[in-house]
Amino acid sequence: MKEIIWFVIGVVTLSVIAGLLQPSKKKKKRRNSNSKKRTTKKPVNTEFNRASSSCRSDEVILTLPLDKMTGVEFERLLTLYFRDNGYTVKEVGVGGKDGGVDLVITDKRGEKTAVQAKCYADHNKVQVMTVRELVGAKRNHDCILSLIVTTSDLTGPARKEADQFKVDYWHGGLVDNKLRSWGKWTPSNRKVKTTTTKKDQSSSKTVSNINCSCGASMVKRKNKAGAEFWGCSSYPTCRKTKAI
Repeated sequence: MKEIIWFVIGVVTLSVIAGLLQPSKKKKKRRNSNSKKRTTKKPVNTEFNRASSSCRSDEVILTLPLDKMTGVEFERLLTLYFRDNGYTVKEVGVGGKDGGVDLVITDKRGEKTAVQAKCYADHNKVQVMTVRELVGAKRNHDCILSLIVTTSDLTGPARKEADQFKVDYWHGGLVDNKLRSWGKWTPSNRKVKTTTTKKDQSSSKTVSNINCSCGASMVKRKNKAGAEFWGCSSYPTCRKTKAI
């Protein structure tokens, strides 16, 4: 009889314990399901990726400002520019496997130039290694000349290296000037100063026949003291001046 009583007590005890444990399991399952739902949400990256390998159509590229182009689109823009200026262009670096050369341009005399294009932000300058890669890689394409085209500039050591190995280079101000002179590149969101005075408008029309070392024309300007001087028209990208 005692054995039966202890057996009944044991069954009741086990059922009570099981009842207490069940809600906690359900809570754990709910917590786990909620945590899974929370972790599945991924933030959407809406920032412009300059390093993207995507390339929009030529019509779109011709309306894009340089800071809204990917590296591939900048190379394509240069291809269109050089072709319109009488060069035969071979797009070597399509897909990112350029080996130090993006374009090989050939003039009417048959002279080949290896071109390395760098679509960089202003603070990101071309390093020495890029110059060295271009010097070594141009031989693989039977090129005599070499050219670096960048939307920013070269570092000081990179400029010295380029001068030493006779590598020509176009910095951001010169690139912008050449593309605008071409006429087909018309960036849609070009910033226009709306607060210029009549004095500014009259002085900006006074353009000299003198060219800046960057290739842009010189414009007559005035300093704070009222003295006139020649300043580069691509200011503030280029800040070079000359006395009148």
